[in-house]
Parts: sequence; C-alpha cells; structure tokens
Amino acid sequence: MAYRLITLVLAALVCAAAPERAAAAGPVYPPGLRVGLEPPAGLVVSRRFPGFEDAERQVTVTILDLPAVAYDRLSRAAFAPAEQQGMKDVKRETFPFAGGIGVLVSGTVETGATRLHRWFLVAGASPGEALDLAMLVRVEVPDAALGTYDDAVVRRMLASISFRRVPTEELLGLLPFRLTDLAGFRVMRVVPDGVVVIDGPANDMAKQPYAVISAGRGAPDNADDRARFARDLLVTAPLRDLELTSAEPMRIGGWPGNEIRAQASGLNGEQVKLVQWLRFGGVGGGFLRIVAVAGSKQWDAVFDRFRALRDGVSLR
Repeated sequence: MAYRLITLVLAALVCAAAPERAAAAGPVYPPGLRVGLEPPAGLVVSRRFPGFEDAERQVTVTILDLPAVAYDRLSRAAFAPAEQQGMKDVKRETFPFAGGIGVLVSGTVETGATRLHRWFLVAGASPGEALDLAMLVRVEVPDAALGTYDDAVVRRMLASISFRRVPTEELLGLLPFRLTDLAGFRVMRVVPDGVVVIDGPANDMAKQPYAVISAGRGAPDNADDRARFARDLLVTAPLRDLELTSAEPMRIGGWPGNEIRAQASGLNGEQVKLVQWLRFGGVGGGFLRIVAVAGSKQWDAVFDRFRALRDGVSLR
C-alpha cells in the first residue's frame, strides 16, 4: 500500500494544467485528484499544490487524496488535542457532504501577527464506491479575507465535495513523457512518473508480456558510470534468479543510452526474458527507463513490439 500512497500524493502534486475558474457549474477536480468540490468565486486550481487558492487574499484549500489505509491516521490527527495542532476555539463535528460523511474540525491559529481561520475535513469513500480513498481537505482563511470566505461560504464549499475515478488520459497527461506508439500494448496502470502497459485484455502480469516505462533523475554523466548505474537499477526488479545475458551502450532516439538483456524467474516461477533500456539526457541527470518482460516462449514474437514502444516514448 505504501507505493500507492506515494503514487497518489505525487500524482496530485503535478498540477501543471491551466487554472479552472471557480464559477464553473458542478465540482472541479484538480488534475490527477479523485476529490473535487465547487469552489466559490475567487478560488482557482493551484499550480503550487494539490487544491485551490486565492493568491490575492492568501486563501488556500489543500486536498490530500490518499489510499483508504491512511484514514485511521487522518482520523487520529483530527481528534488530537487542540494544543498539538496549535489551534484555539476548536470545534469537532460530524459533517455530511455530497460524497459521504466526514469529521470537520474548525478553529483558529496564530501565525506571527496574522490570525488564520482553519477547517479540516477528514473522510473516506463509502464501501460501495470501491475507490480505496481517504481524504483530508484543509482550508485556511486569514482574518482579512473572512469577509469574503466566511464560515458559511467554507461550509457550502466543503458540502459540495465529491469523488470520481480519474480518467487514464488525464493521468497520462501528468507524466513527464508522452507515449506516441503503444505498439499494441494497453495502459494498465499509471504510477508516479511512470506507466505500466500490458499485452491483451487481462491484467495478469504473470502470463502477459508487459513493460514499465518511467522517468527519473540522478543518472551519472560518465559512460562507464552509466553502465554501472543501469546494472544497479536492473537488479532492483522484483524477479528471482536474475541473470544478465548482455549489456551494451547504444543510441536511443539520438540520445546516449544503454541496453541490458536478462533472464529470470517470473512472478509465478515461470521462465521469462527481459530487456532494460535507459535513455540518458535532461536536466539533473534525467533519464527514461523501459523494462520489458515476457515469457521465454513469447519473447521472439513480442520483442519488435517492445522496441517500437521504446521508440514511441518522448520527453515533454
């Protein structure tokens, strides 16, 4: 579950789309988030964090969209002693909203010469939603903005919160690269800075050829160091009895790269073959990584498609 927590938080933080005006009818969902609401006029989707803001009045609405396993931790925080939260005049109450029922905590906090009015809403998706979702929505309003964003306005906004399943295309649009040729593969899952594609209609990675495409930073500049870097990355693959069969530098899309081929025992003990391609280039030692895996008997038939998939990946 830990990787899903990281996945959802980091995916929420990449809010690079243009802000949506708050006057839009119906809930507005920041890019990549499953939690949305109807923001009052003046609030727009933030480019700095997952949620909404009125930069002029320094009003923020921060949304944490997390796996359901985080709910207990969020709930304990909501009922922590007021002094631990640095809040005064704390009020806790059950709060119904469009997507369910949560716990609303409200109060004030002093930050230097400024007094902030703060609301926390903690909730999870109902079992019927099957979204594996827990959320925390935090609203902060300075004293000077309370005339525009008073308690009634904030409560109406929080009451409008609803949930959704994020469209795959939207999640793909948050990645630092584009997939211009899927080579017949299908997107199975989007993860932070990456995507898993698979062959066929089923999601059984033990039986179907699949590839994991991701982007990272921190690759070395020296060619020899890059070869060691590539080997170190590959040995982290969740496969047993990994045995490297070849490794060589190569050009990929006109950029310096590295290819390693290997064989291993797959998820269910079956014999598989795999290839890892790294394409180096970008700010801060950036690189693209593709790890493609198929059963030994499927390998020859699918390898050219893996190469087409590799050649169809481009940085944004």
